[in-house]
Amino acid sequence: MPLPTAARPWMDAELSMLADTARRFFETECVPRQEEWARQHHPDRAIWRRAGELGLLCPGIPEAYGGGGGGVLHEAVICEEQGRALVNSFSLNVHSGILAHYLLGYGSEEQKLRWLPKMATGDMVGAIAMTEPGAGTDLQRIKTTARPDGDCYVLNGAKTFITNGLHADLVCVAVKTDPALGAKGVSLLMVETADLPGFRRGKLLEKVGQRGQDTVELFFDDVRVPACNLLGDTEGRGFVQLMQQLPRERLLIAVGAAATMQRAVDDTVAYATQRQIFGDTLMSLQNTRFRLAECQTQAAIARSFVDDCMARLLRGELDAATAAMAKWWITDALCRVADECVQIHGGYGYMTEYPIARIWADARVGRIYGGSNEVMKEIIARAIEP
Repeated sequence: MPLPTAARPWMDAELSMLADTARRFFETECVPRQEEWARQHHPDRAIWRRAGELGLLCPGIPEAYGGGGGGVLHEAVICEEQGRALVNSFSLNVHSGILAHYLLGYGSEEQKLRWLPKMATGDMVGAIAMTEPGAGTDLQRIKTTARPDGDCYVLNGAKTFITNGLHADLVCVAVKTDPALGAKGVSLLMVETADLPGFRRGKLLEKVGQRGQDTVELFFDDVRVPACNLLGDTEGRGFVQLMQQLPRERLLIAVGAAATMQRAVDDTVAYATQRQIFGDTLMSLQNTRFRLAECQTQAAIARSFVDDCMARLLRGELDAATAAMAKWWITDALCRVADECVQIHGGYGYMTEYPIARIWADARVGRIYGGSNEVMKEIIARAIEP
């Protein structure tokens, strides 16, 4: 049996019911299809609408815009259940926890009413296009441009590693509206992809892990986007908008990583308890017990850190440095714990039929996306400089 954990300080009856709904959805409707989705490198489009039917999309968006009327805690419990179930073939974090909040925070009333209700039902899948072949964490280096032309912007460029990119109906694209201004020339444009001339999706990318996640390249060749799709009142606000939302994004990454870490420990304890070696169970060996004690300690610390960050976020006190700490430390810890757990599984830990092998492969990218962990440390270092 997994080690009992303390009740979450922020959990209540409503959140528990939502967590139960999410758990049943992921375990009964997604887990059985993970192998199929991994083979085709994307989930079925219908799963988005099913998630919408169950109220699992945009739970933190006000009801006036079609959302669930909750808050970040509602998004967090869904994220935890998704991480625990090892369902990473589609990103609710990007769709609901990040993109929807860009719209809520910076969109006009017309934009909110036009897009958020469709995102909440799953009729519209959302993605964010920041990374380019020559620009990742350093967003000031992006080359994609948006040139004003009458009542439109003409968009040219390419984006890569785009999560939810295959199914995306709405993409928030980071562009340079004034290439001479560096970060101050970055803007965010909302692009509706349906039947859009000049817009192309590249091939589904072959990844080491998270093989069911539809990750693609996007290409924009003289794509005309209505000027009213600019996010925010004026050009040049994109970099600030991105920086303001990143602490929330990084906390959600930490939430999922912490839940996955506990799943890795629980699975390994179960395996070691039944695996026979030298006339006894693998769990009876002191080396196994000590390693799992270390892994469980890291999982408990991660959970406690997440709870503290969540409390800070609810009070409006989660700063960029603390979110960066949570993101880098917990994703790093997940990789350490997953590696230890693979070792305890022995040869079976290297077989993809065992969840621990998938955890090990899927976890690695967590140290890269959402800002590399080296950049997280730089953010922290700047905050503690005298």
